[in-house]
Amino acid sequence: MTPKKFASFLLLALCFAATNGVAQQFKALLYTKTNGWHHDSVNAGVTAMEKLSKLHDFSLTWTEHTDRFFHDESLKNFDVVIFLLTTGDVLNDEQQAAFERYIQNGGGYVGIHSAADTEYDWDWYTEMVGHMFHIHPAVQTAVLKVEDPNFPGMDRFAPKFIFTDEWYEFDAPRSDELIYLMSVDEKTYNPEANWGEKRGHGMGDFHPVSWYRNYDGGRAFYTALGHLPSTYSDTDFMHHVYGGIYWAATGNSFTAGE
Repeated sequence: MTPKKFASFLLLALCFAATNGVAQQFKALLYTKTNGWHHDSVNAGVTAMEKLSKLHDFSLTWTEHTDRFFHDESLKNFDVVIFLLTTGDVLNDEQQAAFERYIQNGGGYVGIHSAADTEYDWDWYTEMVGHMFHIHPAVQTAVLKVEDPNFPGMDRFAPKFIFTDEWYEFDAPRSDELIYLMSVDEKTYNPEANWGEKRGHGMGDFHPVSWYRNYDGGRAFYTALGHLPSTYSDTDFMHHVYGGIYWAATGNSFTAGE
């Protein structure tokens, strides 16, 4: 099956799942439009999200069609909007305004990996995301450290563990209200990156990779993990993603130990 046919088939399946059967926990819009780099992991990510929605009984609608969903009448039907592997300028001014109103009315946002490589010129969005992507070195294995184990989806991780990903180097925080969930130890990988005039040397002693915050009436969660297609087969990673989705959709913050 070609990627285009796969996408059409999965969209129909997800729409059917979202509208068929009894009421589900909450409703999520999965958004994967790219206007820049297109990750090979998009299809794996969408498939994993569809499985996650069945495992945790929430409805999922997947789209790359901005006009169809990013307006007030449509967005009000969703509890959370997930930007999965988006890149570049993906929303026009009217769509941006509608999404701002959605968050201000209590909506949730989840950003995965290159969601931080999206909409650099939209100040409201960049403040919501918290940090924006600057550069990355080659994919490497490194040690991750849990900064906050008491957030939904963090309960399966050891205090420190190895993980393989594309380690984003971020700019300075756009807010002092970010609550960090995980960081990567730069002593365990080579953070140097050289893209000609653009270079990276890491972020120093504290290099965050996941965080959350309340924002402008709503909730925002971000994880930098998720570059590789195979990462979406990692049940611990998907549990981490679901924790962010669940919190952003509902505002509930209980942990497995409570």
